[in-house]
Amino acid sequence: MKLDSPLFDCVRVKPDQDRRLRATCPPCEWPGCAEAATHRAPKGRLYEGEYWRFCLQHVREYNQSYNYFAGMSEEAVARFQKDALTGHRPTWKMGVNGHAPKGGFRYGFGPDFSAADDPLGVFRELGGRARWQGRTDRPDREERTIRNGERKAFETLGLELNATSADIKARFKELVKRHHPDANGGDRGSEDRLREIIQAYKYLKSAGYC
Repeated sequence: MKLDSPLFDCVRVKPDQDRRLRATCPPCEWPGCAEAATHRAPKGRLYEGEYWRFCLQHVREYNQSYNYFAGMSEEAVARFQKDALTGHRPTWKMGVNGHAPKGGFRYGFGPDFSAADDPLGVFRELGGRARWQGRTDRPDREERTIRNGERKAFETLGLELNATSADIKARFKELVKRHHPDANGGDRGSEDRLREIIQAYKYLKSAGYC
């Protein structure tokens, strides 16, 4: 067996030169270099995704002199860096939605968020409008699609589908007092009915009726 075979490079503790690279890597693209191209180097602006193939020595030399912004003015470099903060995507200032740019989105909110629904008071805190209460022109309940579970819940409470939040709460308190064991001398015969009433009220509450 030849002692200078490339197969010995994989078992040497510290090989002087891994001859396997010459067989698996293309030659270095640095002019006049015949070493194995073990590293990649970007070709630069306007050539994104394209790379040079250099050996270790020449990729170090290339990186030392590499400048992505070569040929660009200071104004263009500053504009590029600013756009890079948002991934080079268009942005708009908060609250400026009344006149959306062509091709943009229109949410219908004014600068004071007067047309927005804000149950948690987020816009009020951001805008500093302590008296603002959000939109009051909620659609009538008749316009929304009534689910079967909602119909059943109203029937359990003995209410019409157009019952208000106050009607639901008042009816719930009335039925709980009527069917609670404490109101019936400890009789638990109405526990199943009471359980249905509580579940129906919770369902309507989770659906936003009260």
